[in-house]
Amino acid sequence: MSKPTDNPADPFKKALAEATKTMADDSELSVTFSVDPPGRTGDSIRLPQVSRRMTRDEVLLARGTADAFALRHRHHDAGVNARYMPQGNMARDLYDAMETARCEAVGARAMPGTAGNIDAKIGVEAARKGYADVSDKAQIPLATAAGYWIRQMATGRDLPRGADNAFELWRGYIEEQTGDRLDNLQDVLADQRAFARLARQLIEDLGYGDQLGDDPDQEDENEEEDGQAEEEEPDSTGNEEEEDEADASPEQSQDQQDDPSQAEVSMDDMADQEAGEEAEMPEADESAEPPPPPPVSDADPNYTVFSDRNDEIVMAGELAEVAELERLRAYLDQQLEPLKGAVSRLANKLQRRLQAQQNRSWEFDLEEGILDAGRLARVVANPTTPLSFKMERDTEFRDTCVTLLLDNSGSMRGRPISIAAICADVLARTLERCGVKVEILGFTTRAWKGGTAREEWLKAGRPAAPGRLNDLRHIVYKSADAPWRRVRPNLGLMMKEGLLKENIDGEALEWAHRRAVARHEARKILMVISDGAPVDDSTLSVNPANYLEKHLRDVIAMIEKRRAVELLAIGIGHDVTRYYDRAVTITDVDQLAGAMTEQLAALFDADPRARARVMGMRRAS
Repeated sequence: MSKPTDNPADPFKKALAEATKTMADDSELSVTFSVDPPGRTGDSIRLPQVSRRMTRDEVLLARGTADAFALRHRHHDAGVNARYMPQGNMARDLYDAMETARCEAVGARAMPGTAGNIDAKIGVEAARKGYADVSDKAQIPLATAAGYWIRQMATGRDLPRGADNAFELWRGYIEEQTGDRLDNLQDVLADQRAFARLARQLIEDLGYGDQLGDDPDQEDENEEEDGQAEEEEPDSTGNEEEEDEADASPEQSQDQQDDPSQAEVSMDDMADQEAGEEAEMPEADESAEPPPPPPVSDADPNYTVFSDRNDEIVMAGELAEVAELERLRAYLDQQLEPLKGAVSRLANKLQRRLQAQQNRSWEFDLEEGILDAGRLARVVANPTTPLSFKMERDTEFRDTCVTLLLDNSGSMRGRPISIAAICADVLARTLERCGVKVEILGFTTRAWKGGTAREEWLKAGRPAAPGRLNDLRHIVYKSADAPWRRVRPNLGLMMKEGLLKENIDGEALEWAHRRAVARHEARKILMVISDGAPVDDSTLSVNPANYLEKHLRDVIAMIEKRRAVELLAIGIGHDVTRYYDRAVTITDVDQLAGAMTEQLAALFDADPRARARVMGMRRAS
């Protein structure tokens, strides 16, 4: 995604991308910056976004993430990794955390500066997860502590704040179980194969040997023994065949001498056979053909885009200066002052309903779980009585992420966008108080009537059926992990003149769905707020009239079929029930606050029948 050329962060991004390629020793490596979670695939690395303000934390996190991914790209062999990878989930997590620490430690030997950058990255991640304040090791994944342990032993560096506390909580258990297993760590650090064997031994020491699966080295020894046995057996049969051939050879030779044409026929047959074998061999060029490009949309392979070079996913803070955001936020608060009371009452009602479900409940008399201290007196009185355990019941609202996707099209200008912004504001604060993560996203286009994409289409000679013909702008007002107090001014951006343009709902919905699926929470909810069907004049003028609407329907069908995300929609003055199975339409924008709170409350309702009644909503007849 390209960014405006006047962005002061662009020179830093370019320099970091080139340094990452050099460190990874791969000039063809693709390095991008995105608000999506960082990640690494075979030939591409996705780094955290750096805003135009270039805060110290942003820069350190980007550099540390880049160094970590580059070192793993350079020092990690996927084939060796797959060979020694354990089968069980916990063992896999331990193995992967140790291998990541190994790659970073090997890189730190040759490039000491990377160690400080990666320390900053680890510190940011530990702070985000609150490891500094944890006092129970059960709240820290063992794999995370094992990775910290390998890193500290390999580099001799102190762990950053938060990470040090996480490791200290597990240190006694790890060192007791593994003993002096790491005495030769420095000798095997640069050898991934030898380190993989050591990691498997450590995993067995930590109590997860049953998840390792078969030993790949032992399998090799068995295969070699079988191979040697097979080589010895054919010797005897081969001698018999040679004897048979020796016995038959005089007669065959005599026959060939008596009939010379027989020899000629045999030679011709051999030549024909060799020619046939050559004809059946595939050409090298066929296997070297590049695979076809992936489809633009997972929901509809036939959906096309003429040009996506000028699309952008941008943080709200990058589209306006800090002073302007504060001014727009003040204007939003002033404009909606009369409405705040009603919205706040609805939000308080939602909070009470959610907190009522936060009452802890337990299941008792279980064979495993947490030891029930209330039953200890019974054990003391009668030692033959078995121990009793308990376990806390899970609740529906826990471990949940809610995404609000707001239509930022021009038809929302005025009162609808104002109320949508203030409702998102209040709901985000309410859900955050109840421990539910909230992400607020917006979607529009960068220009009216096509923008740069249409200009490129015109220069190309107006090819038929170009597909989507405008430049997208997807806006992140609040990421799920960002605290509300830091991003509060961002919603004021919706009040900015000229921001709201056209709406291509299908691609925006698919983008929001991908972000939700990438989250680690067990439950994901996606709420769409829109006032109409997808409309982009440039696209619809040169494609079928239902082109964007069909894609929206296909995306909705895909999301509802996969069931990884719970999808619902609210239409403002527009019947969205003809698109979404779970939808409600309001005729007056003043009803938006009530509709949002009621639908969210229904999703967290403990009674499945009540939840089903509301989630049925108003289906299209």
